[in-house]
Amino acid sequence: MKITILGAGAMGSLFGGYLSRYNDVWLVEIDQKKVDKINRDGIKVREPDGEKVFYPTALSDTKELGEMDLVIVFVKAMYSVSALEKNKHLLGEHTYVMTLQNGAGHEQTILKFVDRSRVIIGTTKHNSSIIDVGYINHGGGGSSSIGLLDGNSGTIQDIADNFSRCGFETEVSDNVRKSIWSKLFINVSASIMTGVLQTNLDFLKDSIHAWRLVEQLLKEAVAVAGAGGMEFNEAEVIKDVRTLVENAHDGYTSIYADLHNGVRTEVDTINGTIITEAKRQGVPVPAHEFVVELVHAMEDKAASYEA
Repeated sequence: MKITILGAGAMGSLFGGYLSRYNDVWLVEIDQKKVDKINRDGIKVREPDGEKVFYPTALSDTKELGEMDLVIVFVKAMYSVSALEKNKHLLGEHTYVMTLQNGAGHEQTILKFVDRSRVIIGTTKHNSSIIDVGYINHGGGGSSSIGLLDGNSGTIQDIADNFSRCGFETEVSDNVRKSIWSKLFINVSASIMTGVLQTNLDFLKDSIHAWRLVEQLLKEAVAVAGAGGMEFNEAEVIKDVRTLVENAHDGYTSIYADLHNGVRTEVDTINGTIITEAKRQGVPVPAHEFVVELVHAMEDKAASYEA
């Protein structure tokens, strides 16, 4: 397949690397130094059993490329529109556009560029973090789930099979929204806490106080999901997140990196999604409301130091 990935961050690099095993993959990145580094040295992925190196083609300008079979959006949510607008020449009549981004609701942005029948929404249990330019840590694996926004998701089975062959076990589902919420639970609890505490995932299991905050965020999120018709077992959700944290070792999340570097975060499409749905369902979520305001306050603090 001809695949373009928008965004060469931790997750874009991970998928770009592994998918390049059996596909023609172009990895789009605006930082030319990063593009040059990837093209020179490849993408190095640290795995539990050692390091692997992959060689997708990195570039900052896709104007010379033709229409793609698949475009995967891995930029931060607030940059999705500009990334798709800049690369809309890649989108043909038969091009699928997939989002595996953190949070939920990204399909509304993609629908500005392609028909509903060409939009693939999905989620993955894989996570990664940046060690250095072109060097990432694959912190944890697991299954991925994808489905069409509209129509019979069975028609994209070949894409799922392709991903599985490249190393990402992927299933096709007509109920992928529930899978997206399963991933959202991780981001709105463990990930967000590493950001506000400015620590790695390991700390969350070592601090009883930090873990209590993670659990409170999870309990509120599960209650919101249930009110919206998606039933989850609260104890199982907490156990799953705990297992992920214990297996992540010294992994750092993207929201940690954003707040550490003083840049805007995706909190409005992560915990903000919980708040929006909670208001719709009439469910109180004080912990999520506090966290969103806290993150924005941290962003404001960083911006004031720059001014």
